[in-house]
Amino acid sequence: MANSKSGDSSLDRVVRILGCFDADATALSISSLSGRAKIPLASTYRLVTALIQYDFLRKDDSGGLRLGLGLWELASRSSPALDLREAAMPFMKDIQAVVGQHTQLGLLQDDDVLFIERLSGRDSVVNQARVAGRLPVNKTSSGMVLLAFAAPHVQEAYLRAHPSPDLPNGAGPGDFRQVLARVRSQGYAAFDGLLDEGTTGVAVPVLGRGNIALAALGVVIARDGTNIHSILPALMTGARGIARAVGQ
Repeated sequence: MANSKSGDSSLDRVVRILGCFDADATALSISSLSGRAKIPLASTYRLVTALIQYDFLRKDDSGGLRLGLGLWELASRSSPALDLREAAMPFMKDIQAVVGQHTQLGLLQDDDVLFIERLSGRDSVVNQARVAGRLPVNKTSSGMVLLAFAAPHVQEAYLRAHPSPDLPNGAGPGDFRQVLARVRSQGYAAFDGLLDEGTTGVAVPVLGRGNIALAALGVVIARDGTNIHSILPALMTGARGIARAVGQ
């Protein structure tokens, strides 16, 4: 129910305020929040005051506003993503110990990959994926494998929204549908330099019922001629172990 002159509800405004924070904006002033969320300053101040009371926001030592632990506490109580992460951690640790580079777990969320865990070594290559961060489906190996192993109606919805999506570098011949079909046929996605030159992303699906991807298990390694086929057995074994651990 709308309760403002603009027609948006208080809940709409709260969601917009919380959504202003990301990895590049971890602390914001009230005036910055007002501008980013497109909410009048007085209304922003009132909502921020209420959010601080519930520890959904908190002030740091410099007076900037940050996300509070109250949000983390709520999300930690019953999030399916946390159950999946817990099941995946032993397998991810084994893979990371073998590969020595980034090992990550991602979920398909709308048109993006939402990364729910990432393990990295001291000498790991550059990697744009961040825990609780998103990247476009067609810009990551994890995204391509998730979409390739998604339900048909999910693929169709993506292609309706993106009639001519950019193909990943090195995708080979054919259009986007053919690239997805090739990923599904081979059982993994591997692309060079999608977001960072000098890196290769390799991902396999964690499959549930109907061979639909529950998640993507992937690594980001140096683009130095490493034979990805030496990595795939560990990834596929880990993906099967995660699927068993969550009971498919």
